[in-house]
Amino acid sequence: MFDFRKSAAALLAAAAVGTMGLMPAGVQAQTLKAVMHSDVKILDPIWTTAYIQRNFGYMVWDTLFAMDEKFEVKPQMVDKYDVSADKLTWTFTLRDGLVWSDGTPVTSDDCIASIKRWAAKDSMGQKLMASVASLEKVDDKTFKMHMKEPYGLVLESLGKPSSNVPFMMPKKTAQTSPDQQIKVEDVIGSGPFIFIANEWKPGEKVVFVKNPKYKPRSEPASGLAGGKVVKVDRVEWIAMPDVQTQVAALQNGEIDMIESPGHDLLPLLSSDKNIKLFNSNPTGNQYVFRFNTLFKPFDNPKIRHAAMVAFSQEEFLKATIGDPQWYKVCKAPFICGTPLASEEGMKDVLNGDSAKAKQLLKDAGYDGTPVVLMHSTDLQVLTNLAPVAKAQLERAGFKVDMVSMDWQTLVARRAKKDPPDKGGWNAFLTSWLAADVLNPVMAAYFNAGCEKASFGWPCDTTIEKLRDAFSKESDPAKQKQIVVELQKYWAENPTHVHVGQWYQPMALRKNIEGNLSAPVPVFWNVSKK
Repeated sequence: MFDFRKSAAALLAAAAVGTMGLMPAGVQAQTLKAVMHSDVKILDPIWTTAYIQRNFGYMVWDTLFAMDEKFEVKPQMVDKYDVSADKLTWTFTLRDGLVWSDGTPVTSDDCIASIKRWAAKDSMGQKLMASVASLEKVDDKTFKMHMKEPYGLVLESLGKPSSNVPFMMPKKTAQTSPDQQIKVEDVIGSGPFIFIANEWKPGEKVVFVKNPKYKPRSEPASGLAGGKVVKVDRVEWIAMPDVQTQVAALQNGEIDMIESPGHDLLPLLSSDKNIKLFNSNPTGNQYVFRFNTLFKPFDNPKIRHAAMVAFSQEEFLKATIGDPQWYKVCKAPFICGTPLASEEGMKDVLNGDSAKAKQLLKDAGYDGTPVVLMHSTDLQVLTNLAPVAKAQLERAGFKVDMVSMDWQTLVARRAKKDPPDKGGWNAFLTSWLAADVLNPVMAAYFNAGCEKASFGWPCDTTIEKLRDAFSKESDPAKQKQIVVELQKYWAENPTHVHVGQWYQPMALRKNIEGNLSAPVPVFWNVSKK
C-alpha cells in the first residue's frame, strides 16, 4: 500500500532534514500532537469537500486571498491587485519570494491552472467562471482575469475559507483532472508546513514539519489571513478513533489537542486543571435537513414547506448537543452573527407547528408516500438528528421510513438518483461549517441549478435568478436586499431546512497557546510552552 509514496519520500524527507538542520545542535524538535476529527486517507482538497482534506490543505498550500476574523477578505499570496473602472479586468500581482517547497518559484501560470481546477469542482468557483472570459498571464508574477460582465464576488470566491478552498498548487499538479486525485509526489506546497510522505501511515499518523522556505506576511495573523508564523517544528496528527482513549491521552499529556471532543465529555475535560476548552470558530456550524426533489413527496415544494413548518430547531439541538452553551436556535439561513444574517421570511416556519403542517400537507395533496430518511449512526454529532426529524414529521402526518447506516454508506447513497424504494432516498441530515454558508452563492444547498445542483438536485429558476443577481452585485446593502427577497421565496419553496446552529470547542493542554479564532483549525501562531 505504501510503495507508491517512495518516489516522493526522498524529496520530502530531505526537506524535513533541512528544517531540522536549522536547529542548534542538541536541541530537540518541538512537536505538537493532535487528534483530528478524521483520519487522512486522501490528500487532495479539491477532489473532495471533506473537512479533513481541507484542514490538510491549509497545512501544505496557501491561497491568493483569505478571510480574517471579521469576515473581511484580505490579500494572502497576492501583493497587490487592481480592478478596471468598468470592472471587467482584474489584475493580480504575487508577493516577492514565494516558492514551492521543492525550491521552484510560484508563478502566475501555477495560479491560473489552480484557479481553473478548483473552479471546475466548487459551486462558488463555477459561478465565478461563468462570468470570466479568460485568465491571462502578464509575467511570472502577474496575471489578469478578464470578465464577460461585472461580478461582485471575485475576492470572496478567491478567498473562500472552506470546502472547496482555492488552494494554489504547482501547474503540474493543478493540471490533474479535477475528477482524479493528485498523486502523493505532487503534494508540493508553498504553505507554512511540509507534508512528510514517508512518515504517513493511514490509520496511524500524518506528519508535517515547518516549511523553512515559507515567507509569512508582515501583518498579524487574523482568522485565515495575515502572517502565518509557525512556532513549532513538527505537527503530528494521530489517529485515535475511540473517544475515551483520546481523553485519557490528553489527560496524560500523550497528545496536546483534540479537535472535536464529544459534547458529553466536555464537563469532564473542563474540570481537569491541565486542560482548557477553546471555541476557535465562534460562528459555529449549521445542521441541515436535505430534501431529494426528484421523487415524491418532496418533488412538491408545498410539501417541503410543510416539513419546514413542522420542524423545531430546539428539539434537534437538545438531542444532539444538549448543553445550551454549545448551541443556538437561529432562524437566519445565513448564520446568526454574520453580515447577511436575517430572519426575514422565517416567521411562520421552524416553529414546530404540527397542526398547521398537517393542514398544509392535506392542502398539498400528500398521499401518504413514505419518506425514506437516511440515518447516520456512527458520528456522534449527527446520530440523534434523524430520530428527531422522524418524530416531528410523523406528528405532522408524514409517513417516515428511517433507514440506519454508517456515514460513509450514507455519503455513497446520497449520490444515487435511484427511486427511494430501489436504493435511493428522500432525505438525510448533515452539518455545514458556518463559513460554508455565509451567502447564497457559497452555500451549496441553495444551488437550485437542476443537474448542476448538489445531491437533492433542486430545480428552481427563481432561486437561480436571485443567486445570479447576488453574485453580480457589489453593494453590500443591495446584496442584503437580494438575500431578504430570496429568503421570503425560499421559505415557501425550500431546497433544505436549517435546523440549528451549534459549536464545537477544541480541547487543549494548557501549555498550548496562540490558537486563532478561525473557521478551520490552524497550526500557525500556535506555541507549546
